[in-house]
Amino acid sequence: MARYFGYCSSSILEIQAGRPLGTQMSSQSSKSKSVIHCESVYKIFGENAKKLLSQSNGKVDALEFKLADCVVGVNDASFDVHEGEILVVMGLSGSGKSTLLNILGMLDLLDKGSYELDNVPIRDLDETKAANYRNKFLGFVFQSFNLINYKTALENVTLPLYYQGVKRKERETLALEYLDNVGLKEWATHLPSELSGGQKQRVAIARALVSKPKVLLADEPTGALDSKTSKEVMALIQEINKNGKTILIVTHEEDIAKMCSRIVRLKDGIIVEDKKNKMQKAI
Repeated sequence: MARYFGYCSSSILEIQAGRPLGTQMSSQSSKSKSVIHCESVYKIFGENAKKLLSQSNGKVDALEFKLADCVVGVNDASFDVHEGEILVVMGLSGSGKSTLLNILGMLDLLDKGSYELDNVPIRDLDETKAANYRNKFLGFVFQSFNLINYKTALENVTLPLYYQGVKRKERETLALEYLDNVGLKEWATHLPSELSGGQKQRVAIARALVSKPKVLLADEPTGALDSKTSKEVMALIQEINKNGKTILIVTHEEDIAKMCSRIVRLKDGIIVEDKKNKMQKAI
């Protein structure tokens, strides 16, 4: 089993508005520090979106927007991400889960509402400032790994530190430590083409963690892996969470959701379910 040495608290996503009747929030949620706070967040795609959105009050009518050649991505989402749990956001294709993740990851801008990350308001950011905030606060894991093919595993992991201005010797030492933590120290000099899918994802996880982000955002982290390798990667993610890292996963896979302790479901951009889950061990 890979080793991981934690250093930062993990998180719970607690829905504070638009929560269906009958769902209950954990007592830990109300006591934990809020890492992410979103208030009435909207994201609408289309030329007439802003005009229609300015005329709406509360959740928008998706049909009305569709007739105006607009698509509703996120619809009046209000929630907090707290320290304490590993959370999964689920939904069918087109439900808004990827759009929500893009907003949280500062890869897209919300059209209405507010978003705070570690008490920092995220608004009116140019690309340079957004990139700096992403590098400071967030770590990303993608379905397709997003490794640079002509760089070794070690060089891929050092990249976030390079952009933070860390000196070469220090960033190589830290990168090697994090590769060791995910069980790939001996593969440090290998190119991505020489690694299996599971190994590539472990390198991507090490890269996401090496800059010590507040939150780890994982977009379909097992989507390109077979079932056995998926369980191995989720076991690593569970271990990272156990050691204190805030993790938010987006997936459409029910078996992956069962390995998380909180499940939030989206439909047509609206949060329709938020429930605690008895987390299954991946392995």
